[in-house]
Amino acid sequence: MTRLLTVTSVACVEMTELCSPTCWEIVSMPGAYPSLTRALAEALVDVLWFVEGCEDEQMDPDDAVKVLDGVAHVVSKLSREQQDEFLGLLATMSRKESDPPRRAFLEAFPDGFGVVEDAV
Repeated sequence: MTRLLTVTSVACVEMTELCSPTCWEIVSMPGAYPSLTRALAEALVDVLWFVEGCEDEQMDPDDAVKVLDGVAHVVSKLSREQQDEFLGLLATMSRKESDPPRRAFLEAFPDGFGVVEDAV
């Protein structure tokens, strides 16, 4: 299966061969997302799924931690309204995900990245 992206597809195809699981499952086309927020949430999750799936030889573990911690920090600074919107997007993405490991990643995302930190 050929995987296409609107951004430098050659580099992205090469990236999918570096790390497993691959993250570029969706063919990106204009109008493929209902909103810019949804498109950016999908892209963010794709990048983090990619980083999480890389072996130490594929990505320096310290760099991976910096990326993951950086995202967790930004997400923790979202307003309650923004966090609620993001949680809704993640829930929608999770429901529509057909790959069980990726669905599990999406379901764990809110806890793992501090979106529901104060919820008990």
